[in-house]
Amino acid sequence: MEQKAFKAGFVSIVGKPNVGKSSLMNKLMGENLSIITAKAQTTRHRIMGILNGDDYQVVYSDTPGILEPKYSLQEAMMNYVKVSLQDADVILLVVELNDRFEDPHLERFRKFTTPIILVVNKIDQAKGSQVTDKVAYWKAALPNVAEIVPVSAKTGENVSDILEKVKARLPEHPPFFPQDEFTTRSERFFASEIIREKIFLNYSEEIPYSCEVAITSFKEAEDIIRISAEIYVERESQKGIIIGKAGSSLKKVGMEARQDMESFFAKKVFLETRVKVADNWRKERNKLRQFGYLE
Repeated sequence: MEQKAFKAGFVSIVGKPNVGKSSLMNKLMGENLSIITAKAQTTRHRIMGILNGDDYQVVYSDTPGILEPKYSLQEAMMNYVKVSLQDADVILLVVELNDRFEDPHLERFRKFTTPIILVVNKIDQAKGSQVTDKVAYWKAALPNVAEIVPVSAKTGENVSDILEKVKARLPEHPPFFPQDEFTTRSERFFASEIIREKIFLNYSEEIPYSCEVAITSFKEAEDIIRISAEIYVERESQKGIIIGKAGSSLKKVGMEARQDMESFFAKKVFLETRVKVADNWRKERNKLRQFGYLE
């Protein structure tokens, strides 16, 4: 029996903020690699998930939501999107039911020659013929799109259809990564992202966007992982909000993060957190370099 040719390639998951890209990435991977909140711009980095099969390797990239950058952090975030699109063998362009092609962030995709699979997300919210109408709309608006797949990343509906459509468009190529790897990111990175997710879920307004998390110590023993983390804010007044009355708010974030870490790492976790001020870190390139956004 003739053996199938091995296929491998990079798949960029892109779209505007809050269209459900990270939920889609997690469903495609079967792992919670990307943090998810209801707030826009939760994703700040390019997060790769490596999906391995007998005759394929798909390297998915979850990217920040496409926007017009207003300060240095957002410029760095949009650079992740740019690099991801340059690397891509296939693009998953994620839109939601109410998105329209006239958006300048979507118009650029008419010029792409890389195969585009357009994913219409949130169909669990659709009414009447809305899904059928949207598929027809996008076929007319973006005629260069190779496939249109209506899905619900929340419920998982139709998400499994995407893999076969991606595989059909991957080039024949040896695997890019060892086939027992599922991400290029470190355990430290995921620890920091879990804490940052809890900050997004527990605080409102500008506070989550002003925070960055740095893991200062990650020591793994046979039965426990001991983690020390520093949460940075931009102003002294924000430090008090993060900590809360008698440390209650910070304690809640730490408890929720520890529980998720224990599930993620499948091991008992001891988590220690401190809050520090890094003035206007989102706008200063040297601080962005310190936090790993710039080389």
